[in-house]
Amino acid sequence: MSSTPTRDRVNPEKINTTPRRRPEWIKVRAPSGETYRLIHDIMRTKALHTVCEEAMCPNMGECWGAGTATFLMLGDICTRSCGFCDIKCGKPLPIDFSEPDRVAQAVKSMNLKHAVITSVNRDDQKDGGATIFAMVIRRIREIHPGCSIEVLIPDFKGSLEALKIVMDARPEILNHNVETVPRLFKQVQPQDHYEWAASTLTNAKKLDPEVLTKSGIMVGLGETLDEIKEVMRDQRNWRVDILTIGQYLQPSKKHLPIDRYYTPEEFLELKEYGQEIGFKWVESAPLVRSSYHAAEQVRALSVVHRKLYGD
Repeated sequence: MSSTPTRDRVNPEKINTTPRRRPEWIKVRAPSGETYRLIHDIMRTKALHTVCEEAMCPNMGECWGAGTATFLMLGDICTRSCGFCDIKCGKPLPIDFSEPDRVAQAVKSMNLKHAVITSVNRDDQKDGGATIFAMVIRRIREIHPGCSIEVLIPDFKGSLEALKIVMDARPEILNHNVETVPRLFKQVQPQDHYEWAASTLTNAKKLDPEVLTKSGIMVGLGETLDEIKEVMRDQRNWRVDILTIGQYLQPSKKHLPIDRYYTPEEFLELKEYGQEIGFKWVESAPLVRSSYHAAEQVRALSVVHRKLYGD
């Protein structure tokens, strides 16, 4: 892989560059407002990244306006080159061990009740960056007690040892996105494996039965409804509690094309199916992303946990 960061993901010759007209139900609010500016300033002052900006999330205006942001750790250069993602890929910078403290200080400055932490893939590191996740969880607990923590982690190549480092820090929610159906895995995320996603989510529950596990799926890349439902059943077999389903939106002409737009009725069908097969929470709508309504999820499901575990 070139050492120069790039956002190129797939062979441009294989992509239909003709823009697909967005339906009327795909509407993105422009970022604005006092809280949005406050979060923006905090991120810049502490030299932090957010996945909201790096991945061009369509909900950034809504979430930042409500005082919620997803912190992106381990730099802003990913060692993998997924065809859907707008985060730069290439050779990353060395690990910054002061980053967990800066993230925790930002969480405290924002007075967050729920913090969402994610990262780029760091396949250059033996533990995939798991140690940094553990450090930030513990530091937030130290300086901002009472804040629940959700970590959206890479698959760590299926490493149980790396996953255990994160789980020993006891996040409230352990999230890893499957992203797509097995048939499209190598096209959508060529360096990932469905089996790694399965082992990550399954082992998280084995390591800590009390943790809430979460995963996400994109639609519109060429999969069928039956294939989506099959993946949903797999996730329930892995004991995943929370599921997010959203429409894939092509970041640029260099990324994978949109096969089709799903209708609100289809998203509702998937939500109802997810509830029928036992997910504790399903977010399914065109603009849903992994961290969408994350604070509401942990608040609602913590009641379930108190009943189950008496904590």
